[in-house]
Amino acid sequence: MNNPDFQSLDQLKLQHHYADLGPVFGTPLPPTPLQNPHTIHVNPAVMELLGIDPREVTNPDWALLGSGTKLFRGSVPFSMKYTGHQFGSYNPELGDGRALLLGEIERNGKRWDLHLKGAGQTPYSRFGDGRAVLRSTIREYLAGEALTALGIRSTRALCMVGSQEPVAREKLETGAALIRVARSHVRFGHFEYLFYTRQLEAQHKLVDFVCAQFLPEVADEPVQVQAEALLRFTVKRSAELVAGWQSVGFAHGVLNTDNMSIIGDSFDFGPYGFLDDYEPGFICNHSDHTGRYAFDAQPGVVLWNLNALAHALSSLLDVEMLKDCLGQYQPLLIEFYSGMMRRKLGLAIEDEGDQQFCADLMQLLESGRVDYTLFFRALSRYCGERPATSLEELVSPSQHAALGNWLSHYDQRLHKESRSAEERSRDMLCTNPKFVLRNYLAQRVIEAAEAGDFQPLEVIFGLLQSPFAEHPGFESWAAAPPETGKHLPISCSS
Repeated sequence: MNNPDFQSLDQLKLQHHYADLGPVFGTPLPPTPLQNPHTIHVNPAVMELLGIDPREVTNPDWALLGSGTKLFRGSVPFSMKYTGHQFGSYNPELGDGRALLLGEIERNGKRWDLHLKGAGQTPYSRFGDGRAVLRSTIREYLAGEALTALGIRSTRALCMVGSQEPVAREKLETGAALIRVARSHVRFGHFEYLFYTRQLEAQHKLVDFVCAQFLPEVADEPVQVQAEALLRFTVKRSAELVAGWQSVGFAHGVLNTDNMSIIGDSFDFGPYGFLDDYEPGFICNHSDHTGRYAFDAQPGVVLWNLNALAHALSSLLDVEMLKDCLGQYQPLLIEFYSGMMRRKLGLAIEDEGDQQFCADLMQLLESGRVDYTLFFRALSRYCGERPATSLEELVSPSQHAALGNWLSHYDQRLHKESRSAEERSRDMLCTNPKFVLRNYLAQRVIEAAEAGDFQPLEVIFGLLQSPFAEHPGFESWAAAPPETGKHLPISCSS
């Protein structure tokens, strides 16, 4: 029996609200299809999100839709124009250089953008070929799932396709594409573009467009009221986002303003990386020679980007209002991060010494070069035993005394809690993942895929969908990398 809540691929009809905003915002453009595409993976969870019949997972049209050979009904492909600050310098020449907004789907009162990435050259390609390669497409496809399952807002992907079309990067690779799904593709850089080109009426239109979707309570208010509400909304969501990244040990790698979502979602995955050893200064982008986008620099860089967004709204809001909005960021960041770290430590009751207690642990992990994910997973099963063998195994012998001292303070802190050890452990195991998308694992999957073997991709996709589960038999996928698997050079090229 057909489920009326789900649609086939042929029934799916896209809207084009953003494209209807007008030519100031970009260029209508058909995709340049990949040659001889084949389906690599279809995401059942995102299919359900969009109301696509689960039986459609085997539809051969995925290769055509994911490569730009065929369009969804109602699609008006549109290359979005924006600008932004890259590594701190303003670049007016940005835009969708290899992607097209296909349109939007309304589902359960929410609107979802469908964005074809790897769609060929656009007016904003500059000197690029408009393509994406298999390597980077796999990394983006998996990153969205990894973060979403960890409870961190992120763009996701509906499907991924490949081809044998050659694409030149640092070496010759093969072309691929994915259909990215997001609540919005509006970036900080969209507002910067309209501000710096003095297209202020269009900027007001964009403020109204975003507020109508995400802040309906101010939809009928004057644009100045909308702009204030939007900036406060973006500040809060961005603080929550970066707190989430820091709590799970995720480094984005390229936090330019054109890679910042106006709704505070993880966006535009390039040379990202999850921490192996706890290394606050971890740099995952081999082009980031100064460490501007290092792991511990992310909170400050996000505030820098919010300042750039605020400046772009300065024709609508006065300086004092902008300062007041931006002033929310630090206390919100501390509040969100502190709450997340207390949950990782199994602390349900807030105590005034918790921030220092957490900082002491981070110092211990840093000085001992302890694996971040494995430590918190092991701590989730700690019940005051001595010796704390599972934790000591993660720390060099020279650090055992320091670990013992910290655990003694941890034991004392737990006495202030009212939950049982069993309840605390159960909650921590649902907070501290067993599986994260380590770069050496992503590289293993990519190398297999480049050789035509997609089974490792299937394996890691399943593990990342439920990273807190034990998954017996897959322990090797939860292991720390060998030394050669740490600090793999990851580039922006895709």
